[in-house]
Amino acid sequence: MSTSIKLDGGESWAGSLRQGSTRLFERSTSVFSHSTQRQDDEEALKWAAIEKLPTYDRLRTSILKNVHHEKGGLDEVDVTHIELETRQQLLDRLVKVADEDNERLLQRLRQRIDRVGIKLPEVEVRYEHLNVDADVHVGGRALPTLFNWTANMAEGLLQSLHIYQGNKTTMTILHNLNGLIKPGRMTLLLGPPASGKTTLLLALAGKLDKSLRVEGSVTYNGHGMEEFVPQRTSAYISQHDKHIGEMTVRETLDFSARCQGVGSRYDVLTELSRREKEEGIKPDPDIDIFMKATAIEGQKSNMITDYVLKILGLDICADTMVGDAMRRGISGGQKKRVTTGEMIVGAANALFMDEISTGLDSSTTFQIVKCLRHYVHVFKSTMVISLLQPAPETYDLFDDVILLSEGYLVYQGPQESILEFLESMGFKCPDRKGVADFLQEVTSLKDQEQYWADTRQPYRYVPVKEFADAFQSFHVAAKMNAELSIPFDKNKSHPAALTTDKFGLSKKEIFKACFDREILLMKRSSFIYIFKSFQITLMALITMSVFFRTNMHQRNLNDGGVYFGALFFGLVTVMFNGMAELAMTLDKLPVFYKQRDFKFYPAWAFSLPTWVMRIPLSLMESLLWIILTYFTIGFAPSPQRFFQQLLLYIAVSQAALGMFRFIAALGRDRIVANTFGQFAILVIFVLGGFIINRKDIKSWWIWGYWISPLMYAQNGIAANEFLASRWAKDNIGVQLLHSRGLFSNNWWYWLSIAALVGYNVLFNVLYTLALRYLDPIGKPQALISKEDSENKKESTTDTRGVITQGRNSTNVSNNSDSGKGGKKGMVLPFQPLAMAFDNVNYYVDMPAEMKQQGITEDRLQLLRGVSGTFRPGVLTCLMGVSGAGKTTLMDVLAGRKTGGYIEGSITISGYPKKQETFARISGYCEQNDIHSPYVTVYESLVYSAWLRLPKEVDQKTREMFVDEVMELVELTNLKGALVGLPGVNGLSTEQRKRLTIAVELVANPSIIFMDEPTSGLDARAAAIVMRTVRNTVDTGRTVVCTIHQPSIDIFESFDELVLMKRGGQMIYVGPLGRNSQDLIDYFEAVEGVPKITPGYNPATWMLESSSVGAEMRFGIDFADVYLNSSLYQQNQAVIKEISTPAPGSKDVYFESQFSQSFLTQTWACLWKQNWSYWRNPEYNAVRFFFTLVTALMFGHNFLGNWKEN
Repeated sequence: MSTSIKLDGGESWAGSLRQGSTRLFERSTSVFSHSTQRQDDEEALKWAAIEKLPTYDRLRTSILKNVHHEKGGLDEVDVTHIELETRQQLLDRLVKVADEDNERLLQRLRQRIDRVGIKLPEVEVRYEHLNVDADVHVGGRALPTLFNWTANMAEGLLQSLHIYQGNKTTMTILHNLNGLIKPGRMTLLLGPPASGKTTLLLALAGKLDKSLRVEGSVTYNGHGMEEFVPQRTSAYISQHDKHIGEMTVRETLDFSARCQGVGSRYDVLTELSRREKEEGIKPDPDIDIFMKATAIEGQKSNMITDYVLKILGLDICADTMVGDAMRRGISGGQKKRVTTGEMIVGAANALFMDEISTGLDSSTTFQIVKCLRHYVHVFKSTMVISLLQPAPETYDLFDDVILLSEGYLVYQGPQESILEFLESMGFKCPDRKGVADFLQEVTSLKDQEQYWADTRQPYRYVPVKEFADAFQSFHVAAKMNAELSIPFDKNKSHPAALTTDKFGLSKKEIFKACFDREILLMKRSSFIYIFKSFQITLMALITMSVFFRTNMHQRNLNDGGVYFGALFFGLVTVMFNGMAELAMTLDKLPVFYKQRDFKFYPAWAFSLPTWVMRIPLSLMESLLWIILTYFTIGFAPSPQRFFQQLLLYIAVSQAALGMFRFIAALGRDRIVANTFGQFAILVIFVLGGFIINRKDIKSWWIWGYWISPLMYAQNGIAANEFLASRWAKDNIGVQLLHSRGLFSNNWWYWLSIAALVGYNVLFNVLYTLALRYLDPIGKPQALISKEDSENKKESTTDTRGVITQGRNSTNVSNNSDSGKGGKKGMVLPFQPLAMAFDNVNYYVDMPAEMKQQGITEDRLQLLRGVSGTFRPGVLTCLMGVSGAGKTTLMDVLAGRKTGGYIEGSITISGYPKKQETFARISGYCEQNDIHSPYVTVYESLVYSAWLRLPKEVDQKTREMFVDEVMELVELTNLKGALVGLPGVNGLSTEQRKRLTIAVELVANPSIIFMDEPTSGLDARAAAIVMRTVRNTVDTGRTVVCTIHQPSIDIFESFDELVLMKRGGQMIYVGPLGRNSQDLIDYFEAVEGVPKITPGYNPATWMLESSSVGAEMRFGIDFADVYLNSSLYQQNQAVIKEISTPAPGSKDVYFESQFSQSFLTQTWACLWKQNWSYWRNPEYNAVRFFFTLVTALMFGHNFLGNWKEN
């Protein structure tokens, strides 16, 4: 029952309140509407002003919402001059969470374009009757021995003369492939190792090596490759990460975006702006500024870079150095994403990506592929992506699938029809098996039988060719062949679809881009130039003290000879101070070749900035030398002659720098270039006229005198000094010049300057031509090994069963070796040890880049309160998204961190960890498989065992143990195989992984750390490696592995999991359970976490459920959830137990730091180096050749001189 209070006049208070509230609301609405109206009016006025601008200015001007303005004002801005902070704020408004907001942004962009009826370019790629063949040496003939190298050289010479046809075997890489890649559909390329995936991608991108024989055609919109520039119409993303380590991630992508240009984006924007102006359409300010900022070419920093950094998850390391072997930088997974980002910032209409997920966790891979899918679907782009181990949810993102095996096309078409095709062949994918893994194994001789599902007939091996032939009669192939039979109508091709311009920028803009990068690289390499300046300063101080003027006279020829020696030493010092240019150029070449082939810039744009920017350095070094030496030694006291000597030193320095750059580009290999560089120095010295007088040089070699730059420099500097007036007494100066075989004319100085300038120009032109026409040395070559041929003869075995499903699983390996597990490694006993770590924190000094962004802390924390245990016989998996600190934690626990600050407790079976002892009982398998390339598999293991096993172990026992380890990791068939260079020759990636594990196992360690043992492997190879790991654990050792994107099989082969989140915090430490049930139960108990879908990969589900985006959605911190859980309490109890020494136990102790004596170490190293040198024919051939030429030159020139003397 309601009561109302009467006011004067009979009006109730409630009624009055209602009316008052209504009037207040109306006034508020009125004020708000007036405010909004004012903003709309202001925006309309600004748009009207922009529309009146000339087209050039209008396309560079937009309206930006000022978030700092109290009333949300609008600013008119030039899109080419937006500050980084403002760009990031704008991007945050457009794409807050990459995998959620990216599609919305792309749709808004597309809707704006569609609203005015603009058609965007599309590319349809067809390949018909595509065959690719290569001529290769097989077996032992392909090994790089000195004999084989000599035979290959002779064979090549005879072939070029058409005398001998050669002894190579023709290997067909791709067999008669037919197919088409449609725009707007994302295609997944799958296949087992050596199936031809990379070759197909290179063929589609127009980047096949010229030495291959190619038949058939690849067309874009019906146009052949010769009708356009395929390198700019399409982009090939290599599986190899080649970047300049001194540049940051943002700088790398900015330079790439700048060089590749904006393609058709500017033309689209011009037409869009014109039509919107005609129709009176006012665009969304944020969308307008984004489109304009990404469509203007030549910008040093582009918004497209910020966008790509965001969707690839690289924004957290955008200002971090990429790094290389000698510089600390980003992680391997981040570097792989930089390789992808470097190409997608461009404007290519077709993208071919080769294994872009190597080193990435499955969650990150899913997010990246999802963003790429959005782009393909919204903008009707053409995209083919090759992946090694795609998770089921990543596989489901693709529209089409291409399955290759042994170079045959097994299937191409919609991904939903591929299982139907394989079931028609009698094979079915098991329930708890990823479809992608099944597809890569179903054509394998060893793996096929387990998938046979046709109960009507017994299993028989179905060859790959039979699959390919059967596909041609499948309805998907019939439909595709019908489409291929109708030629593409070229008239329907968009004018901007195919690029005919060779480069993306004008010559002026290309030069500016390369010039800016060269300045940046010089700043980053400033230590080298400072050190060179210090070096020449030190040499000048030594020289001035040796030739001090108080001891220098001008009385006779001998005094003049001392002066001449000082002049010559100065020339030599300045000239060969530039030899560092050789190594610096060699370091740049791999990235240059990649960017040259992608048409980023021509060779001259790379060489010219280097040439120009070295002139100030030559001036500085020459000034340092001459200021310190000229007057202190007492050269001719004339300002003219002082500056003439300075000019000559500059000319000498420039000529030397040009020469060493040319030698580096000509040699292309560090060994060849350094040897050739030393040979050039020797020739210049010997034939330059100082060591041997011009009159004494034999007639056969006098040409060397006239082409030596040192000869011209020597004549010029001598003429400048000895033709001065103070040497005119008794004609000493002229006599000295004649006695030294030098010329006594004044004009020889200017001739020398002209000659040195000419050499400078010549060497730099030759350097540019070498960059333009020469390709890198050491291209990959095929090697058909003994193991490959034997595998084809072996009977079918079940590979799926060889991965034991963990300690809590009832699945048993049916591999024939599994029963031997208890005997493995028993020749040498080892002591099982457990590791416990409690509240471990790790800090590094705050990077300078982050301090420049306003961060005041002195230290950056990478690990936060990490605790856990690793126990014998338990296979532990260490997982987390990229940047979570997995490798950092392993490095800290293994004692491999040489810098930073470590806090917390680490114990080994209850005793504090001592690094000197721990190094003897532990092994560490790095992510990068680093091995000596010129020794065999067996020799690698013998060398490791020789140096790391105790001295009490005799040679026979050691060799028996090596044999057992080889059997354990399944390397017995490869015992005599050469390790080789990655990607060039020798072992495959999967075989290298097994060798890396074996090298550590032969040390008989108790604890083994493995950093991503399955990274870079396909599903089958990963299964083989994990079988090796499982066998190792079953011997009773403690094994810890980091892993990124495991399949269900591989993930459930682990016993326990340590899961980390970004920032170095733990969010789960515990057992997996049968079918990962313990893990699933834990996360499903957290409020807000969705239930796992049946058949979904638990590893992927776990990473997705605990991602940063998921934490934001659920409003929780999984690290806090774990710290407050009963599981954490249980783990702390286990840590306490293992951290307490067992009764009667003793700490591990060794008398010496090394296992072997110094003499044994020396003998082992000599043994290994002996094989390494013998099997390195390039090095030996170059060394022998230059030694022979040098001996002939010296011997002939000095022949008979001893009699005269």
